[in-house]
Amino acid sequence: MNKFGRNVVVALMVLLSFSVWAQQAVVAKSKSDVSMKLELEAAIGKGLSWLAGQQKADGTWGEPEYPALSALALTAFQGDPSGTYKRKYEGNIKKGYDQLVKYAKPDGGIYAEKLPNYNTSISLMALVVANNPGYEPVMKKARNFLVGLQDNLGDDVAVNGGIGYGGRYKHSDLNNTLNSLEALHYTRFLKSDVANDPEAKELNWKAAIQFVSRTQNLPGSNDQKWASDDPANKGGFVYFPGHSMAGEQKLDGDKVALRSYGSMSYAGLLSLIYAQVDKSDPRIKAVVEWLSKNYTLAENPGMGQEGLYYYFHTMAKGLSAAGIDTLTLRDGTKVNWRQDLAKRLLNLQKADGSWANDNGRWMEKDPILVTSYAAITLEIVQRGL
Repeated sequence: MNKFGRNVVVALMVLLSFSVWAQQAVVAKSKSDVSMKLELEAAIGKGLSWLAGQQKADGTWGEPEYPALSALALTAFQGDPSGTYKRKYEGNIKKGYDQLVKYAKPDGGIYAEKLPNYNTSISLMALVVANNPGYEPVMKKARNFLVGLQDNLGDDVAVNGGIGYGGRYKHSDLNNTLNSLEALHYTRFLKSDVANDPEAKELNWKAAIQFVSRTQNLPGSNDQKWASDDPANKGGFVYFPGHSMAGEQKLDGDKVALRSYGSMSYAGLLSLIYAQVDKSDPRIKAVVEWLSKNYTLAENPGMGQEGLYYYFHTMAKGLSAAGIDTLTLRDGTKVNWRQDLAKRLLNLQKADGSWANDNGRWMEKDPILVTSYAAITLEIVQRGL
């Protein structure tokens, strides 16, 4: 792995604790920050210990058709801020990776049968944070596989440039596009190693940005007729062009808007960042404004309790990547979202160290999935305090 590659891995290992754009600065930590960091280390440790106890004899976690579940657990172990649990469960981690790479297919994907893009993207992220040069051949093939899933249907097709689940789910959507963009962004150091490789592929980033823009309620940058600039939805994102999981909202007269919602709006923010869109861009400014106005930790805005922990997960990633330490709410109040989110997740942790959502949408009743989400989220928060 070259020097640039090592630097990228180090950046990912701290899980976006610094802004993608901001200058790094040394800031004195208050006693309350130090106390909170220690409390979070303990909570993360309990979560990792619970995950270790859920590992199967073959080294996997959860349902075998979803290697992404194992990959998320492994990513959580790699992000352990204390290092204590990463050392304690070194054997579990090795066994998990040994099994994960067995899912690699001749086509480069890392999956069993279902959801090729989702499983490959999440698995590729776990391989990156392993910081093991031995995985690079698998990672290079996985990059090519993801690039090959991008829709190339022509600019006049709304979903052009996006990426979907793969397999029989051929429709591009913002969430799967985010997963791919994240994995491709953090494995970009591999491009220099394959620059002269005739088999190497590169994403059409211009088309990807156009797809992401077409999922935002922002007339002007979004050329789709459905895009709305009504105050409740302007700047937020939906699932794919013309469709929102949060449904529709009736406006004055006979107008209807697709409802923006929280988790997809953070997915949109992250996608733009990974595509290296400048922070001064109107699309970035608009989504940050929508997220600030709709800030809450009681629910996934627009979706209630559905996808709540994924909302927390994308919030921590998105605001950290954007270099945002405080949000200004509708009434002008400034909030420290890291402290708020830390306290919320501490209160939601179960006595055995796990987390789970009472609402089962998007598999969030699965404590393996949700505990991995929560642990990674707290690791991001902990490093930013």
